[in-house]
Amino acid sequence: MIVEVVNTGTELLLGEILNTNFQYLSRQLNKLGYDVLYQTTVGDNETRLRSVLEIALERADIVITTGGLGPTRGDITKEVIADMLGLEMYLDLDTWDRINSFFVKKGLCMSSNNDKQAMVPLGAEILINEVGTAPGLVLEHNGKLIVLLPGPPSELNYVCEQRFLPLLMQRYAQQGIIYSRILKMRGIGESSVAAQLDDIITSQSNPTIAIYARSGEIIVRITAKASDVEEAKALISGTEAQIYERLSKFIYGVDDASLAEYLGQELLKSGSTIAFAESCTGGLASSMITDIPGSSEYLLGSVVTYSNMVKQKLVNVSAENLEKYGAVSEQVACEMASGVRDLFGTTYGVGITGIAGPGGATEEKPVGLVYMAVADGNDVHCVKHLFGGTRTENKLRSALTAISMVIDKIKARRNEEI
Repeated sequence: MIVEVVNTGTELLLGEILNTNFQYLSRQLNKLGYDVLYQTTVGDNETRLRSVLEIALERADIVITTGGLGPTRGDITKEVIADMLGLEMYLDLDTWDRINSFFVKKGLCMSSNNDKQAMVPLGAEILINEVGTAPGLVLEHNGKLIVLLPGPPSELNYVCEQRFLPLLMQRYAQQGIIYSRILKMRGIGESSVAAQLDDIITSQSNPTIAIYARSGEIIVRITAKASDVEEAKALISGTEAQIYERLSKFIYGVDDASLAEYLGQELLKSGSTIAFAESCTGGLASSMITDIPGSSEYLLGSVVTYSNMVKQKLVNVSAENLEKYGAVSEQVACEMASGVRDLFGTTYGVGITGIAGPGGATEEKPVGLVYMAVADGNDVHCVKHLFGGTRTENKLRSALTAISMVIDKIKARRNEEI
């Protein structure tokens, strides 16, 4: 069955709020085998909302709306749908009592405009909301299902899990499932992966392959539709084997694996330790490492060398190099890596220095210029990158690149020993 999700709220269009509701709904519905083929976001405007809903009802079997069920004049989803379908509204006393009790439990007096949330279109099935004031609603129209869900994520999640998804499973025959396997790659570009897999992609039907780049890594998603998980895994296994045959040296993990986790495994395998001296990343790389349980076995310490004074005093960056080359330079990154390695007595030391932006740049050193160095006692390897994103994106890509560099260093060292 085809599903369309209509997200309502001008705040979504303005970018003031990140829309996590669609991500959640899509994942839940895919697990149940529903084809979420469309999503639309529309502001709090009656004419535009009505137009979007009319289109959705033409092309989808199930139309789900999120938001617009609150007590304000801008909350118009329920009213627009009732008018479209020619349905009268009535005050549902049970819903009113639940809303009133919600406020009483908090020691508050229910405002009169909350009465609006207890108004229900005739014929609607009410999806009780125990964690907020707006109930969800289900309507049927010309063989189509229209589902109205509250906008706050905690309320939407509750109503879905406790009311809506069980209703779907009771009402419709088993849709099967949509199941994905994600392969994560490093050290190869998106276009190269696409070229290597082109013949598989052009002949695909079920499962299908999608390739996309994300924060310095390449994701290959293999998706199958099947009656159950075991059948989906069987469908995926052949395609996955083909990909491993061609690209295994670039695959570092599957599904929820992270580069930081992979680095931790490599450090443990080699009995190695690590320390970081971070400037522009502000400790982000170290934070990623400590997100992994057991990371205290190999991460011995970290220093945020944000100022030149700290670079000099804690990791022995020379005043001469700072003066001659500047804080953002290959020379300083190398000294940071060696200095932090000496400070903590680790196998590897990492130095990261750069200009995250948006300020601080010069013609010679633009925003996104980052130097990353890894020292292992034998030598220091440094790379220069020019990232073109926002401050947050530049920090993230710098941290991930530095982590990937250490992985390369460990593998190179292992090959030398062999």
